[in-house]
Order: sequence, then structure tokens, then C-alpha cells
Amino acid sequence: MSPQPPLLPASRIRETARLLQPHVRRTPVVEIDGADFGLDGVTLVFKLEFLQHAGSFKTRGAFTHLLSRPVPEAGVVAASGGNHGAATAYAAMKAGKRATIFVPSVASPAKLAQIRGYGAELRIVGNRYDDALAASLEFAAQSGAAQIHAFDQVETLLGQATVAHEFESQAPGLDAVLVGVGGGGLIGGMTAWYQGRTPLVAVEPRAAPTLSMALEAGHPVDAPAGGIAADSLAPRRVGALMFPLAQAFIQQAVLVDDEAIAAAQKSLWTNLRIVVEPGGAAAMAALLQGAWKATKGQRVGVLLCGANTTAVEFADPAGQR
Repeated sequence: MSPQPPLLPASRIRETARLLQPHVRRTPVVEIDGADFGLDGVTLVFKLEFLQHAGSFKTRGAFTHLLSRPVPEAGVVAASGGNHGAATAYAAMKAGKRATIFVPSVASPAKLAQIRGYGAELRIVGNRYDDALAASLEFAAQSGAAQIHAFDQVETLLGQATVAHEFESQAPGLDAVLVGVGGGGLIGGMTAWYQGRTPLVAVEPRAAPTLSMALEAGHPVDAPAGGIAADSLAPRRVGALMFPLAQAFIQQAVLVDDEAIAAAQKSLWTNLRIVVEPGGAAAMAALLQGAWKATKGQRVGVLLCGANTTAVEFADPAGQR
């Protein structure tokens, strides 16, 4: 059994936030009457983290690595369903470092285009995240490149913890915060900051119940890795570093159907003209499906964490799409 990590102290999270401040966006918060979504008497507080550089919260973790670790001549390497790869490629581009990104074949065309656009070397390997991860580890061993893990490194958790640090300053006193979960880097970092002051609800696709199965087993275990959000919320197992934090501080883990995720995407577009990818809509899906029920009078935080999707396409000047 691997040793449990030290609890990430608030002082380190604050230091990380200061380190990142010149490099990442302070993403906005918008407060909405829940009645717009059929949730009468509830106030929804959306954290629009999909407006972050490279389209997701992952940029925070990527920059934390590049700013706090030595980067060898071979640069950095990352495995990703897409968002972490885009974030690492973006951060490496800004830092003037080489980046090699491994992704599985399920990665969306939008994410592949982003990674290439940021100047990284892109390698498509296997069908799922874990195939890409194995290939990236082999590349790191052979090349000497620094590995930037999508969710299971301290630097990654510290970077993602700054989402909670920022959100609490913008919207203190929330009754709960709903967060989509894949490998657990985001919610792991957020638990380290909130430490139970605000209840955190983990939301996973039913087709990829990584954290739910781990919590039931008492330790990370292999889980199915499919569904509509497989390019962002479907690693084989949840991170070992975040798991003790999840056990200590996550109030509840709930599962949502693919149909509910798609419905949440459509509802966010219809009501707010917000476009998010399936993984970015999972937290909202829990409310709309009733997997987690808010009570009247509550102010509920909802993290909209990624927007790298081709769901909306604009016509070009010649009228072609």
C-alpha cells in the first residue's frame, strides 16, 4: 500500500495561487435563479472555469509543474484524454519548453486541434487514457522528459486547489459545491482547500464510476471507463494521492447517466448560452437528474470545468460550416 500523502496545507495552496496569478485567469462566477432550470427556491452559483486558458481548469496544474519544477532539455510529457494535454501544451508554449502529449483515440477533434495549435508533439496511442499513460511513462523513461500527471502528483493537486481558493473568495458560504470527477485531481485539490468547511459532492458518469467504486472498496480500484465523457472523466482508477482527501472530506459521490449529461449541456446552452463539453456539464447533470437534490433556500455551487467541444460550429465567410 502506498504511503498516504501529507494533507496539502492552506499555506501551500495560497503560495501556489500567488505563483499562478500572472499566468492563469481568475475565472468569473455568475449567480442564477434555479427556477431557470426548474429548481425553484434554489440559487445556483456557477464557477465558469471553462473560461480558463486552454479551456479547462487543467491549466492551473500544468503551470504549477512548469513554474515549480526544473524542466529538462527534453521538456515535459503528459498523458491525457485531451484537456490536460491541451493545458500542458499551452503552459509549455508560454514557458518556451518542449511538450510531448500522448492521447487515446477517444480524444475529441477539438482537443487534438488545440494540442497541435499550441506547438506540442501529439501522439495518439490506444483507445483509453491508460493506454496513453503507459506510453507517456515509457517515453519519459527513455527521453528524460519531466512527467506531468493529469491528476496524481502533488503539483497537479496544488494547482487545482486554487480553483477552490478562488471560488470561496468569490462565493463564500455556499451550502454545497458540485464537482465533476475523473481521476480526482480537481476535487482532490478542492477538498484540500475546503477541508469540510463547504460540503463537496463528487459527480461521475455512471459509465465511469472511478471514485464511487474506490470509496466502496476503501481504496482505488479499476473501474469501467466509458460513456459520453470518456475523453475527460474516464481514467481506469482514481488517483492515490487524492483518495485520502476524498475519504475525509467528500460529502457524497453520485452517478449520472449519459442522457442527463447531454441534457445538462443543452440546458446550459438554452438558458445561459454557455457551451461546455460533457465532462464540464456533469456537475449540472446531477441537479437536473436529481442524483443530488438541493433544498429550498440553498445556494449551490456548480463547477463548469471544461469547454473543449465542437458542439457549436460557426459558418465561415463563404457560408461553409
